[in-house]
Amino acid sequence: MYHFLLTIHILACLGMILFVLLQTGRGAGLQMFGGGGDSLISTPSGTSFMKKFTAGLAATFAFTSLFLTLLQNRSGMASVTSNISATPAPIETPAPAPAPAAAKK
Repeated sequence: MYHFLLTIHILACLGMILFVLLQTGRGAGLQMFGGGGDSLISTPSGTSFMKKFTAGLAATFAFTSLFLTLLQNRSGMASVTSNISATPAPIETPAPAPAPAAAKK
């Protein structure tokens, strides 16, 4: 099941990249900031089929991402905090340094 969903996920990724690149932009690059902004909202940006297919691929990508996360094997994973013991470690005090020997006369 996991490998089947992974294959569908990869195909949805590649298909979405392809279909997004095939669509024309709304502002067509805004003509390098020289115009085109006034017709940005009202211009069609592709066929209805392209829009619906891209939306379907995006939904497929989202659902397969969620299901792959749920199906992922987490047995080998461990939290950073799982290695910390509940009781504090005893604090070792350093041994006192020996007193310097008295100078001989």
